[in-house]
Amino acid sequence: MLGNFSYLNATKLYFGDNSLEYLNEELPKYGKNVQLIYGGGSVKRNGIYDEVMKILLANGKNVVEDAGVMPNPTVDKLREGVRIARENKVDLLLAVGGGSCCDYAKAVSVSVNCDDDPWDKYYIRFEEPDCEIVPVACILTMAGTGSEMNAGAVITNHEAKLKIGHVFGENVMPKFSILNPKFTFSLPKRQMVAGIYDIFNHICEQYFSGEDDNTSDYIAEGLMRSLIHSSLIAIDDPENYEARSNIMWTATWALNTLISRGKTTDWMVHMLGQAVGAYTDATHGMTLAAVSLPYYRTIMPYGLNKFKRFAVEVWGVDPVGKSDEAIADEGLLAMEGWMKKLGLNMKISELGATPDMIEGIADATIILDGGYKVFTRDDVVKVLTESL
Repeated sequence: MLGNFSYLNATKLYFGDNSLEYLNEELPKYGKNVQLIYGGGSVKRNGIYDEVMKILLANGKNVVEDAGVMPNPTVDKLREGVRIARENKVDLLLAVGGGSCCDYAKAVSVSVNCDDDPWDKYYIRFEEPDCEIVPVACILTMAGTGSEMNAGAVITNHEAKLKIGHVFGENVMPKFSILNPKFTFSLPKRQMVAGIYDIFNHICEQYFSGEDDNTSDYIAEGLMRSLIHSSLIAIDDPENYEARSNIMWTATWALNTLISRGKTTDWMVHMLGQAVGAYTDATHGMTLAAVSLPYYRTIMPYGLNKFKRFAVEVWGVDPVGKSDEAIADEGLLAMEGWMKKLGLNMKISELGATPDMIEGIADATIILDGGYKVFTRDDVVKVLTESL
């Protein structure tokens, strides 16, 4: 295992079907004013809102609501959340929802006490917060992003046609997160499978980098096998607690920075998918699915050994009597078959992208250098075109 690194994860997790009870243990650690962040109202329909509010009020909290967080949180919504937090002098930002709510809460947390515009400061200049950070906590209702145990916050600017993520320092990580797999049961199937692919791609982005014998890769392979197994159960039986709990736990470990240790990591699928999302406002996991296979087939010759290992160790491809290229190809075909079985969108045209958008999406794609091939803009255009 090459390289030098440090590792710390500051988030405390409460996991299981009784995990919400632990909110009573955490709330006394924070001041009276709580900004309750949630999305379009599903938490009210499924009863989670009432459960959370009952606990907040029993703990003597003043609750200010910040509803309407969209699947791809916008900079305009971020500025609204900052205003709410300032006006109410909030002591805790409590996100109840999926990764978008958690991301949004973190973006608000680093902006409340800073004078600069958050988009300019964090998403254009990529500065770090130099002001007091409001603590964040998450009650998860969708598994996918891993935002409940990391410091990432993705924000969309529709006017600029940009969707950008900023990974902050460990001080921005949620102070605690509550993970009850039953809270994910009411999720529509499309959102569930989009989250599943988001999880899988998080692992791939870290796995497909480096050539050394790395413990992180062995962990990643186990996580991928678990996810594949549980996903096929969950699409037929969405309320299978064991499958949904394994999916939720895998999502957290896929992006809490553990399996990135000792890796250069390759986040180009996310850069491509986020650029597509900025133009189409499509579901994040679906944008990743639509660009993944053209991207991986492009970089496979440059990382052939890892793609061969992926085929054998993750998909169970029998390598006997086959060339390395044939083994690697078979692995990607197995991955494609699984994706289709889940019902993922496999083309960006299915998400609203049109040929005349390709150049603009390419311009909005940030090119990173951690993977097996550093892309040129022409490579980006090629992959996007093949994804149509």
